[in-house]
Amino acid sequence: MATIRDVAKLAGVSVATISRHLNKSGYVNVETEQKIKKAIEALNYEPNAVARGLAGKKTNTIALILPDISNPFFPELARAVEDVASMYGYTVILCNSDDEGVKEKSYIEVLKKKYIDGIIFASNTLDSSDVEQMTKKGIPVVCLDRVPPKQSCSVVRSKNREGAKLAVEHLLGMGCRKIAHIYGPQEFITAKERLAGYEESVKHLDWYSPTFMIQGDFRIEGGIRATELLMERHPDVDAIFAGNDLMAVGALKALHRMGVQVPGQVAVCGFDGIGMTEITQPELTTVAQPIYEMGALVSRILIKKIEGTLEADQTYELDVALVPRESSLRRNGHEGS
Repeated sequence: MATIRDVAKLAGVSVATISRHLNKSGYVNVETEQKIKKAIEALNYEPNAVARGLAGKKTNTIALILPDISNPFFPELARAVEDVASMYGYTVILCNSDDEGVKEKSYIEVLKKKYIDGIIFASNTLDSSDVEQMTKKGIPVVCLDRVPPKQSCSVVRSKNREGAKLAVEHLLGMGCRKIAHIYGPQEFITAKERLAGYEESVKHLDWYSPTFMIQGDFRIEGGIRATELLMERHPDVDAIFAGNDLMAVGALKALHRMGVQVPGQVAVCGFDGIGMTEITQPELTTVAQPIYEMGALVSRILIKKIEGTLEADQTYELDVALVPRESSLRRNGHEGS
């Protein structure tokens, strides 16, 4: 394999001149550039991206740290991040933290040594010291959904509280009168905001009670367990709003096992808008986040920070939209045709 020294020797110039040409970091006259290009072509020389990055502290590589790659929301997000990064000539390294702070910190330590250009955190375990470390190292950071207190960082999120209110309003409009909520872990800001939106929408109603709220874990099995407990506690529930689509899928599964008709007896609504909602039986009503748009935006923001063109950190809140489907479409309290 040809080295930069081989290219310099063939072109009759110094290694430093080759480096300036490759990194576009200084003046090289046209005649010399032609010699270098011919030498590179003749030797089939491929510059080592890592070596170039070590010299210029830039590798055109960004990292995306996700909390749970098994949740379809995050692969859809990662696709958008990668699409945009690729447009700007960046490669994306995907890291799955499994919602474990220790695993996330180990990723951070490795990434710092690899001269990563920037990091996108879609994290529930990110703390202030993590962001502070990155800032001291000069590594730009952008967050999805949350940023640790007392830290300056751009963050992209959707309107979770408003989305929860959309879900409840829709279910009430379909004739539902006792709407339960399966909420996610309250250390997650998304789960907390969706729970708050639900409570604000129903706390004034005469049937309201905290017993209509049951915690899940943002996974299908958690949705199943929560639904079973809920139906045991309140057999007269006629709607379930789940804090994410996976728990809503779990609710559908549990209700099917119990012989409860959806939406005839119990209507179901999720939150996120993942592709899976279109293939459930019945198809699942959901409050859809603009997943691709969120991923594309967070990627663009990070690249702007890397290239020094972002004017200031700020929070970007994107709109959500209710997508009504079979699981909730009722007419006068009965299942729609």
